[in-house]
This record gives sequence, C-alpha cells and structure tokens, in this order.
Amino acid sequence: MFEIGFLGTSASAPSVERGLSSLVLLYREHRFMIDCGEGTQRQLLRSGLGFRKLDKILLTHGHLDHILGLGGLVSTFSRWESISTIDIYGGGWALQRVEDLMHVVLRGDEVDMAVNLVEVQPGPIWQDGTMTISAIPVIHRGPGCFGYVFEEASRRPFLAEKAERLGVPNGPERRLLVQGQAITLADGRVVEPEEVLGEEERGTKYVHIGDAGATANLVEPCREADALVIEATYASDEADMAARFGHLTATQAAELAREANVAHLFLVHISRRHNARDLLREARAIFPNTVVPRDLDQYRISKRKVERTARERGR
Repeated sequence: MFEIGFLGTSASAPSVERGLSSLVLLYREHRFMIDCGEGTQRQLLRSGLGFRKLDKILLTHGHLDHILGLGGLVSTFSRWESISTIDIYGGGWALQRVEDLMHVVLRGDEVDMAVNLVEVQPGPIWQDGTMTISAIPVIHRGPGCFGYVFEEASRRPFLAEKAERLGVPNGPERRLLVQGQAITLADGRVVEPEEVLGEEERGTKYVHIGDAGATANLVEPCREADALVIEATYASDEADMAARFGHLTATQAAELAREANVAHLFLVHISRRHNARDLLREARAIFPNTVVPRDLDQYRISKRKVERTARERGR
C-alpha cells in the first residue's frame, strides 16, 4: 500500500489554485518526494505532511518548474530540520542544474549537510526487500527524462485456517513459515511452508510520469498499475500544440491508461488556460476511473483500489 499527497499540480507556472509540480509518496517508514517545484516547502506545511524523514527526492526531468523548489527546501533542511543527508535522484542533465542551484544554496561554511546527487539509468534505482523503485525513460524536451515505477514485492498470503488445522501455534513458528522455512511441532510433525501459504499475489503498483510527449513506450511499464499519475497539459483540440511542445492531451493520457489496463488515473500538470472539469470530462469519456486532483489532496493506493484520505482545505 502507498499513500500519495499532491503538493503541486499546475503546468509551467503556478496559478491561484495550483502550485508547481511536486508529490510526496509514503511507504512504511519511507518518504519520497517526486519533483520539487517552486513553493513546495510551503505546500508541505499546508498539507500537514511536514518535513520528517523526507530525505529522498526523485526528479522526472530538469525543467525549472520541477526543480526550483529544491533551493528553499534544502536551505530549510540544512538549518532547521534534523536531516543531515538528502539523496536527489535524476537524469544527468537534471542533476547538473541541481548542482548549479546547490552551489548557491550551500555556499559558505555555515551549512553542514550532505546532498548526494544520484544519476539514474533505466531499471531499479532503490529497493529494500519489500518494494522496488524503477526508472523508465520518458520522451520529453531535453535529455534524461524519467518516470518512476513503485512496486511492492509479491507475497504469498498466510492461510491461518490451514495453520490452525495443522496445529501451528501463534508466534515465531508462523513467522518462520511466512519466511519460507519449515518448522517442527512439539509432537515431531514437520510443517512445510507450502502447506500454509496461498498462491503468490503481486504487490501494489504505482507509476508516476512527469512531463511526456509520447505514450507508446509507456504502455508496458504502466501495465496493470493500480494508479498512474501523468500529465494532461492540453485538451484534445490542441493536439498539434501538445506535440510541438512535448506534452500530452487528456485524451492521450486516458488512452494510455485504458491500453495498459490501469486501475485509476490521476491527471496533473494542468495548464492555467484550461478548466480542470473540461479535461476531466474529456478523459472520463475514454477512461472513467479518472481524477483531476487539487493541490493538497491525499490518497491511499492498494491493489485495484484508491481511497481519498484528505482533501484541499475548504472543499
């Protein structure tokens, strides 16, 4: 299960209602930020999510509306928050721009903080045994653009009723069976994991795509995702303009979700020139399970299920 909080959902420049691109994903004790547009740290405070344990930032690409908030965020971390190290993942060009920004933010001897710039390549970039994050190439303007796939490890559910019938006591014996180890009961009988574990079930899958100008290469990485977050900067009647500037229409995003059999679609990177309701209507005509979130909306994502847990204040 993942939890996501939308911090900024506007395209290119902020609007009165929407800030620039940023999202926080929570998984167990981990927190990941994806993109960090201008004003992100204030959005963090407004959301109630705060700064705690936020030490990993993934960048989809290096355009300024996705990275400028790093200056203020890192400055705050370095002076006021108990975070001594932050890892920033991204393509090479994006990290070059971040490095230039950090030369301004972290100059002098008054800052004691390590900023690690981790250049990503397609494939796994982070894992802890229960979840893997993989980078996927995305076609947009400029080099080194990536999306990110968050996928829980597959697991075999423990069948408590079978364990009861076999006389397996509660406690460490059951934990060993879940870990794939056989146990010996007090009466000498050996119970194998196969006797108390069900069929393997895949974990929850979440896919995050930043700006994108094409979808053909995204179908397989998005396949069977429980939730997909992707841009919808333009309406379908502006398809030529979208192609010229390397962006998607709401129709293209919805068609991707339908072809990849995604469970739920979230449209972000909303242009100030569009009414979100119109983009939502366009996408839902193709893919009904579509949402256009507002800034500060929060959701819980599990297998084929999405539940809103918090919403923008005043709604």
